[in-house]
Amino acid sequence: MYQDSTIGVVVPAYNEAGFVGDVIDTIPAFVDRIYVVDDASTDETWEEILEHAEKQNPPTAELVGDGGTERRVVPIQHSENRGVGGAIKTGYQRAHADGIEVITVMGGDGQMDPDIIERIIEPVVNDRADYTKGNRLLLGDHYDSMPTFRYVGNVVLTYLTRIASGYWEIGDPQNGYTAISGEAIEAADVDDMYEFYGYCNDLLVKLNVADMRVVDVPTPAVYGDEESHIDYSSYIPKVSGMLFRNFLWRIRAKYLSERLHPVALCYVLALGGLTTGTAGGIASLVTDLELPALATVAFGLLFLVLAMALDKRSNKHLTSVAGATPT
Repeated sequence: MYQDSTIGVVVPAYNEAGFVGDVIDTIPAFVDRIYVVDDASTDETWEEILEHAEKQNPPTAELVGDGGTERRVVPIQHSENRGVGGAIKTGYQRAHADGIEVITVMGGDGQMDPDIIERIIEPVVNDRADYTKGNRLLLGDHYDSMPTFRYVGNVVLTYLTRIASGYWEIGDPQNGYTAISGEAIEAADVDDMYEFYGYCNDLLVKLNVADMRVVDVPTPAVYGDEESHIDYSSYIPKVSGMLFRNFLWRIRAKYLSERLHPVALCYVLALGGLTTGTAGGIASLVTDLELPALATVAFGLLFLVLAMALDKRSNKHLTSVAGATPT
């Protein structure tokens, strides 16, 4: 327990033998329950989870269903691989069903420093946030160790996720070191959370529609001998498509469900201008007609910038950085 709040940690693990045991052992003592989810690993991950769980659980722990009311470490195994988002979803569902008030995620690969877990959970525990996430891009000495290709990809995904989610001040959206309140799990309908690697981007969109407060917490980048399971040839198109669909869903749910909001109107005008202008430009190249393509594209860009500015202003109260002075 931490400041009178029960704390749970979800540890998703897929082929993390040699790492997941150390993660379990180094989670701070104030954590009440650890849900370690083996996502159908093909190595010795499950055996390692069971071995380290046995060391921490009382030998007479009472068992209830698949979980245990007295077990600190709750091993869970998927029969089929569902992706890291699916493993986290399983952990969220189990922790919420157990009544855990604040639920953190720590990867099974050991990249998340257990010594800063208090920094991650503190804004949620003290009701300054409904969801917190690590951000390795806030401080230069934090992202210096990040490989260049990861840094560039992270920056690109940051801007795409800002547009899709409406959280215009967040960064490092792929950072999985997070904490969420039980209320936010219900409000964001975690049961429908995306199960591929873009789960964190998907969850941000759902949290925004539910008007949940998000706080970024400065965290260092930690890289060791672990191997990434991301196949970028499938990751990029899948996550990009998911973000575009989520963007359209958010605009409809947040700005069109009750009345036509100026944000939605500006996005529609931007789409119309850009589409018409681009089509006009192409037509001018293949016909003798001179169409006002450039002016129409400029019209579309103007309304695109205006839509983003209005969207940012509408959501400004939902985003902040840990340690920053509220404005």
